[in-house]
Amino acid sequence: MNETFNTDIKELKEIKNMIKELEAEATAIEDRVKTAMRESGKQEVFTEWFKVTYKPVTSTRLDTKTFKAEHADLYTAYSKTSTYNRLTVA
Repeated sequence: MNETFNTDIKELKEIKNMIKELEAEATAIEDRVKTAMRESGKQEVFTEWFKVTYKPVTSTRLDTKTFKAEHADLYTAYSKTSTYNRLTVA
């Protein structure tokens, strides 16, 4: 490969590391906001610029592990396999 390729890979790794650091920082801030809302007993807060909500959300999902164990034939009949290329830089 050429020098541009190596430079691109190095830049990609640096950006991915920055993203990880920013995600960790965002998670820490989210945790502080959640704690403040829990302690205040409020599920909805209006700030000068934003409306912030922190409340329970209910969702229903298929338990595929149990479904596969109890209905293997249907699981196989309705399963869809996909193939894709994955880029990994280690």
